[in-house]
Amino acid sequence: MLFRSVLILLLLIFSVSGGSTVADAAEECNFFAGSWVVDESYPLYTAASCPFVEHEFSCVKNGRPDLGYTKYRWQPLDCDLTRFDGKLFLEKFRGKSILFVGDSLSRNQWQSLTCMLHSTVPNTPYTLTRVGDVSTFTFTEYEVKVMLERNVFLVDVVKEEIGRVLKLDTINGGSAKLWEGIDFLIFNTWHWWNRRGPSQPWDYIQIGKEVLKDMDRMVAFEKALTTWGRWVDLNIDPRKSKVFFQGISPSHYNGTLWGEPRAKSCAGQREPVAGSIYPGGLPPVVAVLKATLSKIKKSIHLLDVTELSLLRKDGHPSNFGLGGRIGLDCSHWCLAGVPDTWNLIFYNLII
Repeated sequence: MLFRSVLILLLLIFSVSGGSTVADAAEECNFFAGSWVVDESYPLYTAASCPFVEHEFSCVKNGRPDLGYTKYRWQPLDCDLTRFDGKLFLEKFRGKSILFVGDSLSRNQWQSLTCMLHSTVPNTPYTLTRVGDVSTFTFTEYEVKVMLERNVFLVDVVKEEIGRVLKLDTINGGSAKLWEGIDFLIFNTWHWWNRRGPSQPWDYIQIGKEVLKDMDRMVAFEKALTTWGRWVDLNIDPRKSKVFFQGISPSHYNGTLWGEPRAKSCAGQREPVAGSIYPGGLPPVVAVLKATLSKIKKSIHLLDVTELSLLRKDGHPSNFGLGGRIGLDCSHWCLAGVPDTWNLIFYNLII
């Protein structure tokens, strides 16, 4: 009887404290449900400590007078995120490669990660190169590559006699070759799917042999994502590469959605939406994304950043981005800012 009691006690102790890792915590805790709290130790870096931030994300350098938006930390409801340690990251992933594939929101996240790492080891030499649509930031001492490929649809856009054709069921370009053998892949697409007029970068859509002038953009997105998922299933070895999807980064152009009907945009917003739930709900495309990802056989880790980003109506460049005072950007994010949290969660999932 005594032996049985001791055994039960030991099992209870082990179940509470034994074998726990960050990966285990990621399975037990939803990093994506929480709220924004003020943290005076933030931001993780400043514009001065990251001199290579591109103009469109560098809100402080562009004259944004308030800094309150840089002081918010994401707090999950049921656990804590491990604070980012760039030195640990570089040591652990020495010789590894990280590739962001997508549109300017991918560039936003790529720049954030390079800033987070560089500010931790500011004296470590680096190189920054660009060849075609691929930018590579290399921490030479650690042989860590943080790369970005601009690829807004993931599937092919081909110039033909009739014009530029968006092919929803093919990935044949050089891009796919670049993806193979990368240690960490973070894909993203959605931002360009509703473009129309002069900013639309295609003239026709093709599915199989059928060529269309246009179609429901949500359906087109789903078909392209299915094609990308098929490529993942056929080409990714989970033992060598981990695949992430960035999730849908939201915009803030309608104050009614966050309970402020008089606000026509993110301009002048100075603080997040309080609480954990965005009043306007999630964009419908999130359900399409999750349903499509669920059909992919290989493991895909969704960085489900939509709701936590929806709460940050204050985090956009607004009039302090690429267009300056005459522009209005409520789609991208200031750096330092919200994409740092996307990367912090990514860090917690892989470290």
